Amino acid sequence: MSIALRKPMTVSEFLSWEERQELRWEFDGFDPVAMTGGTYAHETIGDNVRFALRDRLGRGPCRVLGPTLKVEAAGRIRYPDAFVFCTPVASNTTVIRDPVVVFEVLSESTSRTDRISKLREYGATPSVQRYVILEQDAIAAMVFVRKDTDFIAETRTTEDTLRMPEIGIEVPMVEFYAGIDLADEIETEQAG
Repeated sequence: MSIALRKPMTVSEFLSWEERQELRWEFDGFDPVAMTGGTYAHETIGDNVRFALRDRLGRGPCRVLGPTLKVEAAGRIRYPDAFVFCTPVASNTTVIRDPVVVFEVLSESTSRTDRISKLREYGATPSVQRYVILEQDAIAAMVFVRKDTDFIAETRTTEDTLRMPEIGIEVPMVEFYAGIDLADEIETEQAG
């Protein structure tokens, strides 16, 4: 039996292909991966992150964007829920190659990718100083902070503040969850 092996796409082939697509696709280094829709909580948390960061960054050199602009990380193309970059870009730029802080809001369908694949990709991208993975059903985050060539994991919960000295701001965790009803989660925590 003969098995034909297909050559993986390159980043430039993917970007050229994606320009012709109606929907958004990420690139895992080999093939396009379709982006799926999210929940109200997912979208609200993403909006809250972008608003909180935009408000604090002001008119300085750093900007927050997402989720419709791409970042390149370790030869992959991703659409983070939010990210901060601090270098000038042309107005027709479609890919940011030097994000400094990256945020992903977990979903059941993307949890493995966010926690494993993207962690490796952002860890292999020297510009990324902090990778924040936000839970969707609780005020909680895993924060990966660059220390030399490694990422050191930290956790943040309800009473904590997310400090981001690489961009000169900090945000109380509860701000990211404004407008999300977590009553069931709070009752479960109090009962336990």
